[in-house]
Amino acid sequence: MLRGGEQFGQPANEILVRSMFSDAESVLQFKRGLEEASKFLPNTDQWIFNLEPEMERVVPVKVEEGWSAISKTRKNHHEREEEEDDLEEARRRSKQFAVNEEDGKLTEMFDKVLLLDGECDPQIIEDGENGSSKALVKKGRAKKKSRAVDFRTLLTLCAQSVSAGDKITADDLLRQIRKQCSPVGDASQRLAHFFANALEARLEGSTGTMIQSYYDSISSKKRTAAQILKSYSVFLSASPFMTLIYFFSNKMILDAAKDASVLHIVDFGILYGFQWPMFIQHLSKSNPGLRKLRITGIEIPQHGLRPTERIQDTGRRLTEYCKRFGVPFEYNAIASKNWETIKMEEFKIRPNEVLAVNAVLRFKNLRDVIPGEEDCPRDGFLKLIRDMNPNVFLSSTVNGSFNAPFFTTRFKEALFHYSALFDLFGATLSKENPERIHFEGEFYGREVMNVIACEGVDRVERPETYKQWQVRMIRAGFKQKPVEAELVQLFREKMKKWGYHKDFVLDEDSNWFLQGWKGRILFSSSCWVPS
Repeated sequence: MLRGGEQFGQPANEILVRSMFSDAESVLQFKRGLEEASKFLPNTDQWIFNLEPEMERVVPVKVEEGWSAISKTRKNHHEREEEEDDLEEARRRSKQFAVNEEDGKLTEMFDKVLLLDGECDPQIIEDGENGSSKALVKKGRAKKKSRAVDFRTLLTLCAQSVSAGDKITADDLLRQIRKQCSPVGDASQRLAHFFANALEARLEGSTGTMIQSYYDSISSKKRTAAQILKSYSVFLSASPFMTLIYFFSNKMILDAAKDASVLHIVDFGILYGFQWPMFIQHLSKSNPGLRKLRITGIEIPQHGLRPTERIQDTGRRLTEYCKRFGVPFEYNAIASKNWETIKMEEFKIRPNEVLAVNAVLRFKNLRDVIPGEEDCPRDGFLKLIRDMNPNVFLSSTVNGSFNAPFFTTRFKEALFHYSALFDLFGATLSKENPERIHFEGEFYGREVMNVIACEGVDRVERPETYKQWQVRMIRAGFKQKPVEAELVQLFREKMKKWGYHKDFVLDEDSNWFLQGWKGRILFSSSCWVPS
């Protein structure tokens, strides 16, 4: 467990969170099952801040003239140890300098993307080399898609052939799809490319290597923190989803904590804490009587000797924001694979504090019913939150119905869901946009591969509809707070002012705040209190 004043390490690769765009950043290296998940998901996602490529500096070692190879070998052991110590110290100082320099650049970029700026217009990070914007965001009407190939029909027929074990027909359909699809084509061509990859992997079978090689090929493309934050900025510029999810959750928490002296936020799936700099900035102005903000950040552990390294780094950054805005702060990090098994004492809940539980787009990665076990981990997770007895519980979910055990049903629902997402980016971003190419492949491509090619514990992408989650939460002992019509209207006005595409949908249903594209609901947010 960590406190806000400690010095933290640097973040590392992981995958379950990478779905932060869908939310997430970030995670790389996908193996299998839950083990895959902790390597594969922003975990988006969700986003991975891998500073190593820029932090590593080569320290030149001066070689004296006349120093022969023979004389080198005659050095005594003590002299060699001293030289190695000096070299290690030089490397350490050089690396620390690089870290400090990079932190300064990252702080500036974080401010541009994550803090309130005037009317909170979505920000686009400019290219550091020439200062020109590389976002390549398209506004208004999108170009017509190519109608040459009916990819949806071909993909569905191929999925049916794969399900029936008809390899000859499936291979033939895949060849037809491959001739026309492309990861840099129009929206339907890109969608077909990633679904064809997944179908081919499933056809290969569970012992095949295509799934692993696909994730390895993505993982090998190391990206710096600046590049990843730039991708996130372009994502925000193309769609309002994450911005409005954060606005909704932050408003509900602020309303619950308006008179609080101590506010404790338990954030399931904190990742890099993108939600909280803006919240901290607003909190410093809205509640001058606040004595302390406490945040407990929960995330899937990293592999290796330091499972909380990434969460610690998040805490360090949030500590700096709290110092800047004068908000007393305490941070607690929890690394856990199975969140429903976390012990109550690990949250360090204290009397007389306002407790807010927050979970953004991570319900889909919770384990579902396990064969041979009576208890459902998803219901166990909600019971844990109910036992915490929070003042307010905020949940935002990916609205999808492709958690079905039957492959063809799951395939069709996934195809509808991702068709909307790829169509969205086709209408708002240019084909050549490098950040679009990155997050479509690294995040959505990963998710499609997992949904289509994996089964059992290997399948970690398991979204449910908001109505399914509503039943679960009511059964767990929560009741919903209403979504104010005025708030939805305000969001619509903001979205129009920010210049987002006219086909984005904002709505309210059964006390859920809904967001979608061309009539298809993709994300849902709601606020709950104990019954």
